[in-house]
Amino acid sequence: MSGFLNKIPLEDIEVGMKAQYSQTITDADIKAFAGISGDRNPVHLDEDYATESRFKKRIAHGLMTASYFSAIFGTKIPGEGCVYVSQNLRFKRPVYIGDTVTAIIEVLRVDLEKKRVFFKTVCKVKNKIVTDGEAEIYIP
Repeated sequence: MSGFLNKIPLEDIEVGMKAQYSQTITDADIKAFAGISGDRNPVHLDEDYATESRFKKRIAHGLMTASYFSAIFGTKIPGEGCVYVSQNLRFKRPVYIGDTVTAIIEVLRVDLEKKRVFFKTVCKVKNKIVTDGEAEIYIP
C-alpha cells in the first residue's frame, strides 16, 4: 500500500502549507459514529429529545468533525506514516445533519530535530468556524 497515499518528506513541509477535506454530515454518519465511539447521547440520536434541547434538532458529535483532521494528516500533510501526538479543541457552534464540514489544517511550525509538525486546525460550516484548535504530529 505504500505510495498509494500522499507523503510529504519532513524537510519539505513549510510554515503556511495548508490542506483541507470536506464531508456532508448524514444521519448514517452520526449513527455510525455513535456506535464506534459509544457516545449515544440522545442529542445526537433522538429527534424528540434534541427538539427540546438548546440546539432544537439533532447535532453531530463534535469529535466526529474533529476526526476529519486525522483524514488530512494521514493522506495529505504530512501523509502516510505520521502519528498524532496531541490535539486541543474548542467547539464553537453545533453541526447539524446536512451541514457540509470543511476541515482545514495549516502548518504553524516544523521541528526537524524532534520530527514534529505543529498545525492550526479549523472546521467550518458555511464559512463559520465550528471547531478550532492546534495539533502536533510526529513523523517517523
